[in-house]
Amino acid sequence: MTNRLATAASPYLLQHATNPVDWWPWSPEAFEEARRRDVPVLVSIGYAACHWCHVMAHESFEDETVARQVNEHFVAIKVDREERPDVDAVYMAATQAMTGQGGWPMTVFATPEGEPFFCGTYFPPASFTRLLDSIAEAWRTQRAAVLKQSSTVVEAIGGAQLVGGPTAPISADLLDAAAAQLAKDHDTQYGGFGGAPKFPPHMNLLFLLRRHQRTGSAEDLEMVRHTAEQMARGGIYDQIGGGFARYAVDNTWTVPHFEKMLYDNALLLRVYTQLWRLTEDPLARRIADETATFLLRDLATSAGGLASALDADTEGTEGLTYSWTPAQLIEALGEDDGTWAADLFAVTTKGTFEHGTSVLALARDIDAADPALVARWQKIRSSLHSVRAKRPQPARDDKVVASWNGLAITALAEHAILLNSPSSRQAAIALADVLATRHLVDGRLRRVSRGGVVGEPAGVLEDYGAVAEAFCAVHQLTGDGRWLSLAGDLLQVALDHFGTGNGGFYDTADDAERLVTRPADPTDNATPSGLSAMCAGLVAYAALSGETRFREAADAALATVGPLIGGHPRFTGYSATVAEAALAGPFEIAIVTENPEEPLVGAAYRHAPPGTVIVVGRPDQDDVPLLADRPFIEGAAAAYVCRGFVCDRPVTTVDDLEARLAR
Repeated sequence: MTNRLATAASPYLLQHATNPVDWWPWSPEAFEEARRRDVPVLVSIGYAACHWCHVMAHESFEDETVARQVNEHFVAIKVDREERPDVDAVYMAATQAMTGQGGWPMTVFATPEGEPFFCGTYFPPASFTRLLDSIAEAWRTQRAAVLKQSSTVVEAIGGAQLVGGPTAPISADLLDAAAAQLAKDHDTQYGGFGGAPKFPPHMNLLFLLRRHQRTGSAEDLEMVRHTAEQMARGGIYDQIGGGFARYAVDNTWTVPHFEKMLYDNALLLRVYTQLWRLTEDPLARRIADETATFLLRDLATSAGGLASALDADTEGTEGLTYSWTPAQLIEALGEDDGTWAADLFAVTTKGTFEHGTSVLALARDIDAADPALVARWQKIRSSLHSVRAKRPQPARDDKVVASWNGLAITALAEHAILLNSPSSRQAAIALADVLATRHLVDGRLRRVSRGGVVGEPAGVLEDYGAVAEAFCAVHQLTGDGRWLSLAGDLLQVALDHFGTGNGGFYDTADDAERLVTRPADPTDNATPSGLSAMCAGLVAYAALSGETRFREAADAALATVGPLIGGHPRFTGYSATVAEAALAGPFEIAIVTENPEEPLVGAAYRHAPPGTVIVVGRPDQDDVPLLADRPFIEGAAAAYVCRGFVCDRPVTTVDDLEARLAR
């Protein structure tokens, strides 16, 4: 048996390289082999940090008997959903169409042409072996029925991906309706929207923060503040090392699913940074700082770029690294501090997790406590971090995903500017350089790299959008025209190769590998959709460059998702966030100054309306359109405030700038 996964770049595929299953990577050769043998394909899709993927691998794919059954009757293909989101999207649509739900591991049986005819997720070993027998028998004896089923599924998911439905131009009424729906779904006790399991609603929180700026809604701000506090004090937040887990299994944010994803933490860094900007809440600032530290300490790779995730499991046990008992705290800290820590972190003899262990949560607000208590708490956290570092640690998926790094760059740039963080500034620029020099190949984005080597998978729409938005953020951070030029190039490629012809976008390029259907999902899920990421890049770039055709493209794309924003805001949070920026103008602020400590700069960032772009520097810098023809005023620094490409007279005082931005 040939080990075809041994040279894979994906850590997820490498996890399966020693299985007795005769795995193939996703490739034309795998389907050709299925045609040669006249057998169906088994497509197994997951990702490295996925707990139930590990469970199914251990129970079934590592089992010699199951492997013989798979190898005899199927061509088995292993896919990393993070490396090939296009393949994942097609088969997820099929799985949801057939079962009403989806998830990972995803288990799909398809024809040698890749057309799915039976789909599911996790299967226990006994069920899986029965299923393998049934599928193999049906392929041999009921081929016509199987092929008819596959045609039906392909037709169904093709219809689900059709573009050209109803549109609704973005309006204040539409965004107000979205906020009203979120208010109905808001958990007033524990924060968030809906019940368990609870995922951090970062994109909805960003939307509500921007709507609060537009409307002054106290309810919007309180939904964000309350949710942010409950998450930060819950077990979903790592009270020792910082960083958020993927979701909580309960509605109180107490017990997480322990995997930590780059994209969640990038988006949550933006939430807490912006919440601090609007409220100066010390908890928001602490969580923003700690989340940035987590990203740069725990996810930075030696070759440059941020890793994708930390695993949910440690040595096959979920939460092993993170859970504690009162006795373990006393052993680590001594009797007095251990008892005090158990009380503060809600660690009990009964436990909140498994086997009498607890996940640390903050039982009380500590940020505004007496300075002596704060100092004690911080000392205890440091001690526990040192003790925990000696425990077995979760594995890390160290592949660098373009779009997720783009999200992190935008967040770090905002954190650098608003919270004056030199480390975030340095990191944002360095990460952007990795994407520009490694992931950009012959003018096109590649989705992943690992160990400093770029992979083959082509960038999808979300990569182009998120990276373009990130380059716009770094342009504002540095005043360097290179980044704006690169952003424009990426957006033009996306307009040329991903457009649907009616304002929307496909998720794959017109010259990408042809799948059984071409995915085009406008809804936000764990990450911004390709469409909403593109709109963010288009709106920012248009404001920074003055090229109105990019803004027109953004407005047309937002209109295609408008009906969803008004009716299903929990699945369109990033689109609504971008729509608030578009509705605001957005404002464009150019500040001409020789002094990086110029008071006008701080005022602009503190009071900027939703989605404002801000560039600071000397007049008429090369390749910086916002600074063109913007002179000093009588030798003094000045702020030029424009909105929707229409400009007011420049101002030279903080009071005048704040008044201009408050209009």
